[in-house]
Amino acid sequence: MKAPQGLTGVSANQVCKLKKSLYGLRQASRKWYEKLSQFLITIGYAQMTSDPTLFTKSTSSDFSVLLVYVDDIVLTGNCMDEIDATKSQLHKAFRIKDLGILKFFLGLEVAHSQQGITLCQRKYCLELLTETGTLGCKPSSIPMDPSNRLHHDDSEPHHDITKYRALVGKLLYLTSTRPDIAFPVQQLSQFLDAPTSTHFKAAHKVLRYLKGNPGTGLFFPRNSSIQLLGFSDADWGGCIDSRRSITGYCFFLGQSLICWKSKKQLTVSKSSSEAEYRALASATCELQWLSYLLRDLQVTTDKLHALYCDSQSALHIASNPVFHERTKHLDIDCHIVREKLQGGLMKLLPISGFNQTADILTKALHPANFHRQFSKLGLHNIFRPQLEGV
Repeated sequence: MKAPQGLTGVSANQVCKLKKSLYGLRQASRKWYEKLSQFLITIGYAQMTSDPTLFTKSTSSDFSVLLVYVDDIVLTGNCMDEIDATKSQLHKAFRIKDLGILKFFLGLEVAHSQQGITLCQRKYCLELLTETGTLGCKPSSIPMDPSNRLHHDDSEPHHDITKYRALVGKLLYLTSTRPDIAFPVQQLSQFLDAPTSTHFKAAHKVLRYLKGNPGTGLFFPRNSSIQLLGFSDADWGGCIDSRRSITGYCFFLGQSLICWKSKKQLTVSKSSSEAEYRALASATCELQWLSYLLRDLQVTTDKLHALYCDSQSALHIASNPVFHERTKHLDIDCHIVREKLQGGLMKLLPISGFNQTADILTKALHPANFHRQFSKLGLHNIFRPQLEGV
């Protein structure tokens, strides 16, 4: 530490006495990241513009990637000598603890096999079920009842607001590997200020769904193709209180689901075409960022990126540069779809509503439709016994 500016009468051999832990100070993580990033740059790593916490080191034959989350680090590459040298330099500077092959990181469980890599949060999910007392409850086949559209109702206020907020916060972190509960958790997050008994029952419905498959997680096959495929969808006027639409999109790298989102739009759309076009604009921005990230990781795609949308009118607005009376009120940033389409970043393709994968991120579905869309997300449960026929 250095003495703060303005403090007089301090000699070189004196130190500051803290009244609280250094680790708990607000600026501690920022100063630590500043020192760590400076050290990584001095040993040859470069900070990526697509993600400031991502560092890469490239030579003629070797490529190393280092990802930082506060004081937790994931290091990978194609040369073990370079990885061992980086770990040795980090240990000499910061006295790190080497945990070996990645198996557990920030609550994420990583399982390696010859077929691919699986990410799940089974331990975290079981702990959540134990804390909430739902470990022995009756499982549910879907996370949300499609006939129950949540809004600010007049039912009895929930007696423990703090408990509801803590539950929703834990469910939000669980969506890191569970896109199947992204929409219900997004809906539950709208009522943190004044939850009612109806909202708490809906949250309990999600817990009952998790009880049936706590070990489900993302599966990344090793033999997948390298092409970005995106699906964009919107539920027009999905919010009963504000009549704002719900945006949902997801992206696959080959067969692997790598990105998804379920979010309420910022403005009210006058038509379903406008809602779909706004969702398409959000998906386009995410696709642009993913292309930057792949470029920084030196990953070359096999084919041009593709973005699927089930709205013909939204596709026409994106592809037709002619000014329309019905679209003159759209924000300029929405027309980034047209700009990136003409720039060759992607190709827009139509898809039927029946095959729209992002539909699970915009609305609550009935069991048959939910499980049909669930099967397309590439989610696997490695803890469930697999029965093979004779």
